[in-house]
Amino acid sequence: MSYPLPGPPPNPADAIDGALERLDGLENVPLAEHVARFDAVHATLTEALSSIDKV
Repeated sequence: MSYPLPGPPPNPADAIDGALERLDGLENVPLAEHVARFDAVHATLTEALSSIDKV
């Protein structure tokens, strides 16, 4: 079981910024790795955006 950490809740904007940073330099990543990178960014954005309602 997971318990919330004390202190203020995480800022969803931080997760969004971090996700978007993963797209930096994408032009230098082999094309075969793009889908995995996009999937990871999508998952992070989905989680961050869904947490906004809980604030």
